[in-house]
Amino acid sequence: MEIAENSDIYLVDAQYYQPELASIHLIQSSDRLAIVDTGTQYSVDNVASALDKLDLTWANVDYIILTHIHLDHAGGASTLMKLCKNAQLVVHPRGARHMANPEKLIAGSKAVYGDTEFKRLYGEIEPIDETRIIESFDGYKLMLADRELEFIDTPGHAKHHHCIYDPQTNSMFTGDTLGVCYRALRNNNHSFIMPTTTPVQFDPAALHASIDKVMAFEPQTLYLTHYSAVQASKRMVAGLHEQIDDFVMLTEQAFQSAEHSSEIEKSLTRSIEDYLVKRCCNEISEVDEKLARQWLSLDAQLNAQGLAYWWQTKRAA
Repeated sequence: MEIAENSDIYLVDAQYYQPELASIHLIQSSDRLAIVDTGTQYSVDNVASALDKLDLTWANVDYIILTHIHLDHAGGASTLMKLCKNAQLVVHPRGARHMANPEKLIAGSKAVYGDTEFKRLYGEIEPIDETRIIESFDGYKLMLADRELEFIDTPGHAKHHHCIYDPQTNSMFTGDTLGVCYRALRNNNHSFIMPTTTPVQFDPAALHASIDKVMAFEPQTLYLTHYSAVQASKRMVAGLHEQIDDFVMLTEQAFQSAEHSSEIEKSLTRSIEDYLVKRCCNEISEVDEKLARQWLSLDAQLNAQGLAYWWQTKRAA
C-alpha cells in the first residue's frame, strides 16, 4: 500500500496480470473507509494488508464502490462484501442486477477466456444480496463519515460506468472513462494516456461527451484504475479525444482493406499497437519501442476487439 496522491487516499495494487496494471483505491474519512474498485478475488489479501497498515479492519469499511462491472474492476466484490459485513455496494443502475445475479457476467467472460483461464484470473464470483446494493444515479451523493462523494454517469467505455468526484481533494476516480496510463510510460513532465475501447459497449460519441463531463469539474487529480494517480492536463485530455477519433479511422480502414472477415481483428490489433507505440515514444522520450510494446500490446488487442464489435454492430444498426 502507498499514499496515492492525497494523504487520505491509498493505492493498493490489485496484482491483476502483473504489478502496476490495475489499482484499488481506499478513501479514508475519520475511521471510515470506502474501497473504489476491487480487483479480483485474488486481490483481497492485498486489501487486507493495507487495512492492517492503517490499523483498521473490515468493520471500518462502509462502502465498496465499483466504477463499472468489468471483472478486473468488480471481480473481487462478492468476496469483499462477505468480509465487510457492514458495507454496502455502490454500483451503476445498469450494473446492479449483474452483481445480484452474476450468471450472465460470468458466462460472457468464460466465452472469452474459457473456464480454466477464467478460474485463474477471477476465481469465484458469487451473488451479492440485493438489499445491500445502492444504485447510483447521475448526481447521486453519499456521505463517507463527513466526506461527500458524488457520482457521475459516464457511458462510452461501458453503459454501466460512473465516475466518483471527491470535492475534499478535488479528485475524480475515473475507472476506465479517462483511459489507461501506466507508470512505466510516464516522466516528470507528462504521462502517456490512451483510451480503452474494450468489448462490448464502446461508443465513441458517448465517450467524448463523458470525458468532457468529467473535466467540467476541473479535477486536479485523476485516479485511474489502470494505473492510479495522474495530474489532469489539457494536453492529456486533448490526446484522448484525438486518439478516439484515430481509433475510429483505423477501424474503418481495417474493415475496408480486409479481404476476409477473419483477418480484420488481427489487422486492427497490429494497426492499433503500432499507432499507440509510435505515439507513446513520441510523447515520452525516455520510452523505447520495446518497453512501449511490452505495456501496450494487451490493450491494443482488447481495444481492437471492442472496436471491431462496435463497428459491426454500428453497421448492422
